[in-house]
Amino acid sequence: MTHLNRNLGALIGSRICHDLISPVGAISNGLELLGLAGVPDGPELALVADSAANANARLRFFRVAFGLSSEAQSMTAREIRAILGDVYTAKMHCDWQVEGPLPRRMAQAAFLAILCAEQAAPFGGTVTITGSEARLRVAATGGRLAPQEAHWAWLTGDAPGDVDTLPAAQVQFALLPDLLSQMGRRAELSLGADEAALEF
Repeated sequence: MTHLNRNLGALIGSRICHDLISPVGAISNGLELLGLAGVPDGPELALVADSAANANARLRFFRVAFGLSSEAQSMTAREIRAILGDVYTAKMHCDWQVEGPLPRRMAQAAFLAILCAEQAAPFGGTVTITGSEARLRVAATGGRLAPQEAHWAWLTGDAPGDVDTLPAAQVQFALLPDLLSQMGRRAELSLGADEAALEF
């Protein structure tokens, strides 16, 4: 992947997330105004509020995972936990155990790795992130793990096909190894019956 293509893709991701966050936030603000105006709460408004909150959280997550990152930027553990806590609220739980700030690019790699790990637990489970800036470990555990080995092969450069054959929902498996290569790192995998993990 060329430097130009990398930056263009990341810039497009950043632009889309940036432009969508404002209208999604406006929906939440509108709901608050309805409440202040005395409009009674109901299941319909609750559904809209929950959907807007979920969309906002995912946009913040995707902006980190797919947007443009700089080596000069960093994210605190509090910021990361806030984003993950808002995104993973249902059948999948995310446990960020890394203390201290991370360079934005390392946080981006972690978020892409989380997307990879959650695919191994289609019926729900926990993604646990441990380690430090020197080395991170992202592991998925759950009752019925089902990692798609053809997708995970992309992480080590052993994918059998071209990137065009990768489903859009699995694009993180192609993006993560390219990002790690830029950082001078490589993913090491561990796929088992009880855990699917990667370290870098």
